[in-house]
Amino acid sequence: MKVLVVEDNQQIAETISDYLELEGFIVECCYHGEAALSLVSQQKYDVIIMDIMMPKIDGVLTTSRLRKELNCGTPILFLTAKDTLEDKISAFNAGGDDYLVKPFALEELAIRIRALAHRGERKDLSLLNYADIEINIESQAVSRQGEAIKLTLIQFKILTLLIKSAPNLVSKQQVIQHIWGEESPSSDALRSHIYGLRTALDKNFTHSRLETVHGQGYRIKP
Repeated sequence: MKVLVVEDNQQIAETISDYLELEGFIVECCYHGEAALSLVSQQKYDVIIMDIMMPKIDGVLTTSRLRKELNCGTPILFLTAKDTLEDKISAFNAGGDDYLVKPFALEELAIRIRALAHRGERKDLSLLNYADIEINIESQAVSRQGEAIKLTLIQFKILTLLIKSAPNLVSKQQVIQHIWGEESPSSDALRSHIYGLRTALDKNFTHSRLETVHGQGYRIKP
């Protein structure tokens, strides 16, 4: 079982790592949220242990980005000295699965890790809903009011970005960066994909969900 420990206190991280390795776990450590995002984007873990108070990006924001940007379903256990109800609500709302307050018993930590690993990855993160549109990220299935909609891969990626951002506006440059990175397509190529996406979404429906705001970008209307 592979565990990622995200903890800015190196001594605590090493203590946890040493104990868990004696218990048979494979453990990797990093010391801030940016490193955690980078590691999770490259490899898979069974459980993530997340501190809250860290430099660069705190644990709550890191967890939120893991869930929303990387669609990471790995169980996350918050391990922190912050023990108020508000702290716990923020942690769970960000996508946490368990919460253990410092100081803690290492034996209890190991038990909780095993329980989370046994539960497995979260499946609810693969479903996105906004207005009458539903997306299954894993199967790449799209529907509107229960009616299946067939999209190309690029159209699917654009719609996923817009749904995740809805109802906020997504700039043309954000769409280009998300789909093509540094290899910018011609403006006609993007316009063609947007047209195809709008046509597919609105077929058999009286009002359009995809709005183009001239000179600014695109959004999904409620």
